[in-house]
Amino acid sequence: MKKFINQVEKVEEQMVSGLAKAYPSYLRKLDGMNVVVRAHKKEGKVALISGGGSGHEPAHGGYVGEGMLDAAVAGAVFTSPTPDQIYEGIKAVATEEGVLMIVKNYTGDVMNFEMAAELADMEGIKVKQVVVNDDVAVKDSLYTVGRRGVAGTVFVHKIAGAKAEAGGSLEEVQAVAQKVIDNVRTMGVAIAPCTVPAAGTPGFELSENEMEVGIGIHGEPGTHKEPLKTADEIADTLLDQILNDMDYSGQEVAVMVNGMGATPLMELYIIYDHVADVLADKGIKVYAPFVGEYMTSIEMQGFSISLLRLDDELKELLDAPADTPAWRC
Repeated sequence: MKKFINQVEKVEEQMVSGLAKAYPSYLRKLDGMNVVVRAHKKEGKVALISGGGSGHEPAHGGYVGEGMLDAAVAGAVFTSPTPDQIYEGIKAVATEEGVLMIVKNYTGDVMNFEMAAELADMEGIKVKQVVVNDDVAVKDSLYTVGRRGVAGTVFVHKIAGAKAEAGGSLEEVQAVAQKVIDNVRTMGVAIAPCTVPAAGTPGFELSENEMEVGIGIHGEPGTHKEPLKTADEIADTLLDQILNDMDYSGQEVAVMVNGMGATPLMELYIIYDHVADVLADKGIKVYAPFVGEYMTSIEMQGFSISLLRLDDELKELLDAPADTPAWRC
C-alpha cells in the first residue's frame, strides 16, 4: 500500500483538520471531534446535518455552507461516526426551528444517527431524519438492510439545503428531502478497487479484463463481475437498470456522472456524452448535468450514474444559490 499519509490512525483527524484549514471562511472544526460546521452559524433556519465514514470526499464536509449543510460528521474510513460525534454536531448547529439529519442507508449510520437524535431530544432539540436509499444495484448488502444510499445523497443535500435556507419549516424541509429520495436512482461500476488505509489491501480483486458491476461507495464488491466493455456499453448497462426501476418517460431530469476517486474527467465526459444521447433518444430531457467527483470511494477507479426526476419545485431548489467548498452556484 502506497498512500500520502502519516500515521494510519490519524488519517481522518488530519484530513478533517486540513479541510477546515483550507476553507476557514466556510468551515470550523469542533474541538476534539471530526466534525465540521459552518464557520458562521446561521440562526432562524432549519439546520441540516449529514455524514458517514470518511473516504467519500468531497462528501460530506465539502457540502457544508450556505444553501446546503450546516454540519458534517466524519467517522473512520468507511465506518459510521459514533453517536457522540453526531450529537455534538447536532448541538453545535441546532436552532429553534430544528435539525434535519440526512442519513445514508447503512446499518451503522442509521443506528448511530438515531441514537444521537434521542440524546438531542432529551435536550429539547427538535430532530427529524430522512434515509437515502437510491442505489438500484442491490436490495440488501453487507452494510445495510434495503438499498444503499450513494451519490444521489448529494442531490438531497442541495435541494433540502435550499429549502431550509429559504425558511422552510422542519416538516417542509423533511418532506422535500424525502421527495428527492423518492425520485432519484443510482448505479455504479468499477474497474479497479480502493484500499482502506487501516486494511492495507484492496477490497476486491479484478483481472485486467474484468469490471465489477453494482459497486457501492465503501470499497465493497458489487453484484457480479463481467468482462470489461466499452464506455458506451457500460453506461447502457447502468442506465438500463436505472430506467427499469423507475419511469422517467417524458420527464425532466438532473443527471450526475460521479467519479469514484480515480477516474479521469476525460473518461467521465466520454460516459456523459453517451448518457446524454441515450436520454435524448428516449425523450428524457436533461435539465441539469453534473459531471465530476461528488461522492467518491477513496481511489476506486469507477463511476456511478444518478438520475433525479424533477418538477418545478425541485428545479427551483436545485438552481438556488449555494456556496460551499465543493458546490457553488
